[in-house]
Amino acid sequence: MSYCLGMRLKAGLVFVSDSRTNAGVDSVATFRKSFVFDGAEDRVVVILTAGNLAITQSVISLLEERLNSPDRSRSLYGVKSMYEVARLVGDALREVHAIDGAHLKSHGADFVASLIVGGQVRGRRMRLFNVYAAGNFIEASDETPYFQIGETKYGKPIIERVITADTSLEEAVKCALVSFDSTIKSNISVAPPLDVTLVPADGCRASVRYRVADNDPYFLALRRGWGEGLRKLFTQLPDPDWAG
Repeated sequence: MSYCLGMRLKAGLVFVSDSRTNAGVDSVATFRKSFVFDGAEDRVVVILTAGNLAITQSVISLLEERLNSPDRSRSLYGVKSMYEVARLVGDALREVHAIDGAHLKSHGADFVASLIVGGQVRGRRMRLFNVYAAGNFIEASDETPYFQIGETKYGKPIIERVITADTSLEEAVKCALVSFDSTIKSNISVAPPLDVTLVPADGCRASVRYRVADNDPYFLALRRGWGEGLRKLFTQLPDPDWAG
């Protein structure tokens, strides 16, 4: 299981992913699930992956191999818009399914993969997409400016209460890390290191690419402050007058 989060705000894009994979409690490993493509001067593309690791690694490998393809319509660096970028990612998913889908099914395994794809091409607006296993996708909006994939339920409440399109990048990162801390607290299949990527609006570059370790001082202070704050607030809430 994974937990990945992408936000599309007026101030820019925020991406956070964990790095734990597991095939049972005695088979735990760390793999990066965040990929930044910024080798072209006019764009930045960030992809977060969740699901079957073999599937998502194949998708990323296909996209990487085609970055310098003579056929620019097949390259993340050659297409003209983020919509076409999302289409390329979806097409790569379908291609992997065509190769591996039947074999997975014959072994009793489902084709499970989902990706968050976001970025900006210079002169165009920032966009954020949630790409499903079938290769189709939806786009974030001002009303729903974020996507989660993987283990989403534990980290969703704080995002729902805090994040709007007007949230600053700093506030969004703080909220995202609280969301991840809540998930880590509740689910052993999600764990640091966490990869954080920030893309300010109209910069077409990732201004921050930071890995949060389990002993990161800020993350520990945030975890402690959030836990203590919740307990303090809870004691201040009124008791039900009908309970006693």
